[in-house]
Amino acid sequence: MTAVEKIATLRQELHYHNRKYYVDNAPEISDFEFDRMMRELQDLEEAHPECADPNSPTQRVGSDRTTEFANVRHRYPMLSLSNTYSLEELGEFIDRIEREEGETEFVCELKFDGTAISLTYENGALLRAVTRGDGESGDDVTANVRTIGSVPLTLTGNYPAEFEIRGEIFMPYASFDRLNAEREAAGEQLFANPRNAAAGTLKQQQSSIVAKRGLDCTLYQIASRELPFASHWEALEAARSWGFKVSEHARICRSRSEVEEFIAYWDTARKELPYPTDGIVIKVNDFAKRRRLGFTAKSPRWAVAYKFKAEQALTRLVSVDFQVGRTGAITPVANLEPVLLAGTVVKRATLHNAEQIAALDIRIGDMVYVEKGGEIIPKITEVELSERKEGSEPLNYITECPECGTTLVRYEGEAKHYCPNQGGCRPQILGRIVHFIRRKALDIDGLGTETVELLHESGLLNNIADLYDLRAMDIAALPRLGEKSADNIMRSIENSKSVPFARVLFGLGIRFVGETTAKYLAQHFKSLDAVMSASKEQLLESEEVGDKIAEAILEYFADENNRSIIERLRAAGLQFEEEAKVLHSEVLKGKNIVISGKFLDHTRDELKEMIELHGGKNQSGVSATTDFIVAGENMGPAKLQKAEKLGVKILSESEFVALIGADAEVVVAEAKSTKEEKKEEKKQEDFVQGSLF
Repeated sequence: MTAVEKIATLRQELHYHNRKYYVDNAPEISDFEFDRMMRELQDLEEAHPECADPNSPTQRVGSDRTTEFANVRHRYPMLSLSNTYSLEELGEFIDRIEREEGETEFVCELKFDGTAISLTYENGALLRAVTRGDGESGDDVTANVRTIGSVPLTLTGNYPAEFEIRGEIFMPYASFDRLNAEREAAGEQLFANPRNAAAGTLKQQQSSIVAKRGLDCTLYQIASRELPFASHWEALEAARSWGFKVSEHARICRSRSEVEEFIAYWDTARKELPYPTDGIVIKVNDFAKRRRLGFTAKSPRWAVAYKFKAEQALTRLVSVDFQVGRTGAITPVANLEPVLLAGTVVKRATLHNAEQIAALDIRIGDMVYVEKGGEIIPKITEVELSERKEGSEPLNYITECPECGTTLVRYEGEAKHYCPNQGGCRPQILGRIVHFIRRKALDIDGLGTETVELLHESGLLNNIADLYDLRAMDIAALPRLGEKSADNIMRSIENSKSVPFARVLFGLGIRFVGETTAKYLAQHFKSLDAVMSASKEQLLESEEVGDKIAEAILEYFADENNRSIIERLRAAGLQFEEEAKVLHSEVLKGKNIVISGKFLDHTRDELKEMIELHGGKNQSGVSATTDFIVAGENMGPAKLQKAEKLGVKILSESEFVALIGADAEVVVAEAKSTKEEKKEEKKQEDFVQGSLF
């Protein structure tokens, strides 16, 4: 046997034994024998570099090479599921499905508490692994995922030439406990829970570290144009046969009572599992029914996640710390005697605000019930009064900022107290800078929290405008940095000057102005000057802006220090205006138009772009001012009912395009999409839509 043949044979055998160990839980050889074969393969590959293969079993050990994650757009969006904590609401979900589709089979699966992943395979080999990210795009973590033993690098059986499979990467309790023990011994900060540990591990820059942390992966959803299955259950069984680890605890349920029995069983039995779960996912089994049921904007209408009631533990309150956020909000945090809760040791819990402290009548030394729901930091829900010591005194809420000593304020209608010293309170200064540089704002790479703190301590960075006065030589001279890091930071700061106005507005960190609100403000006012000079009444005219947001905007721009910073940002060259759109015509001038439903030849965003470029205005909802609706398939029934009541005209997609004229396809081209591409995407979507989220 030649060396090349021996390499191929060893790879095949190691892939087989890896599957028997991690997926089938039925090892056929000893760990010693497996390691011997692995060493032999490593030696052969080292002697024959021409045989390199990224999916060789030797890649399980990872690399010490530092890797930057590329951002990859998902071929199909990774939607989230709607949640419920109520059996009554779950029953309503099932009743709705059966009213629309008749008797229906549901697949019930454990909801693993980890981090979502999408794996792409081509010709039976792992091509790419991408995190959920924002649902539209995520980080390419392929090198790290290759080190996870339960993720097959090559497949067996009759699999499609290309497909995606989605699932959850999680950290078993044993791996989590070992990792935290190691971190505690090294004096490092402990992970709050296995979910955080899994997510943090997956973003490690060195895959060799990932390989040592004991991650696991379970897959639960396939997507491909070539899948010949009529149901989700068939697809899961096929995936299992190809070598994927699919949960053995999934079950087909044919009635509401069977679903509730499954939930009741696992609400207790899950506590014996070696990995974290936080609920049950209930999905329609039949793909044809899924396609008919469709999606909302954020989640499929054919699936729901039932979340288990949070577990509780009883422990003693030792002390209370008060933390300051970037907006000046004060958050009280309870320090507790360590207690085991939902598989992790809990030492801290949130107390939210002064009202909750008063309502609980919580006191230092009290025995308290701690609950861990979906929060990273657990919360205190109740005091065990029978355990209260005599002579205990009510907890007094602080009146001064614990960081800068400024007297706290409480705004009307707000539950929290705030430190108003925005320009002189360290956590607020650092928090606003970190918010400004994040990916969804100005996206300045190389400036993590630690570097921001270092620059601040060195006197180089006291507000967001100071970023544009930084010099490479000053950055390079700081500890743990250097010329290369300094050059990367300076290049990223320069690139931030071309970030669109909406993201700049979001990056300013105005209270209550999130990413979506910033987009609406930018579209409505077109420039920062217009937002700054707007009255409350004018601000309220913008979509998504209510009294609270309007007041926060006015307060922000009334601050002379904020206005000074903005002028410095203007001088630095940031984008303070929405990019002007050149109208193609005024055929829709003065028209208010609503887009509703799904379309064959254009996306909803393309249709909205066409409306604006022909002088029209997009409306989110039907009203008396709506001129007409452009309706596709599955138009919302509420909008249809309201349109009929108000007598609003409804146009089809083709009628709308005809109204605009021949110029319409030019607009589509400028939106970077062609009719042929959309038809192809539609064909793909029609097949996979019943099996994706």
